Amino acid sequence: MAPINTVLILLGVVCVIGFVGSSWIETIRHAGPQPGTPGDRLTREELELNLEVAIENRLIDAAPLDIPIRNRQFAYSESIPEELDQLRKESHRYRRRHNFFQLLIIVGSIANAGAQAFSDTAQPLKSIIIGLTMLVAICAGITGYYKFRERSFNLQQTADSIEEHANAFHLALPPYDSADPAANLALLTARVETLRVEQRRREQQLDQPPEAREPAV
Repeated sequence: MAPINTVLILLGVVCVIGFVGSSWIETIRHAGPQPGTPGDRLTREELELNLEVAIENRLIDAAPLDIPIRNRQFAYSESIPEELDQLRKESHRYRRRHNFFQLLIIVGSIANAGAQAFSDTAQPLKSIIIGLTMLVAICAGITGYYKFRERSFNLQQTADSIEEHANAFHLALPPYDSADPAANLALLTARVETLRVEQRRREQQLDQPPEAREPAV
């Protein structure tokens, strides 16, 4: 049992290190270096984060004020580019995680098949086969539980839909071809907010068990 335990421990450590490392790298890329570090300038990611925080603070400060609805809708439309960027970043992060585990599944399956071809010649290969089988099963379980591919697809789909409406609004294309700019702005706000609500509902459905997502017959 000692060789089996060693192989399982090594494969588990490699899987955990790869997952944590990919998440850490993504966090560093998104957040950038800490502000105030001597000799470091503000990176593009840090500037985008500061801009996003400033926009959120502006919306929060304007909420209790008696600001006309059109001004609030205009401020909402200004936050659309930041919303698109955030959705696409999250979509890419989930896609990278899905590809990482799929790569482990593919490599583990191929290595497992190759080791089984020589399983009758050496006892250590049987331990490797067991370890590879466990690795493939763990990776398949993680991808099935967290649904990285589905989350990435939903985020990208929402971003594309919001971008389509934003482009149609700026180019005065249907349904934003009304002679009243206020009506076009109100329609854009309603459509984008509907897409965001649908995205949140899809995320909640992914977190529910399959029997809760399926309608009762």
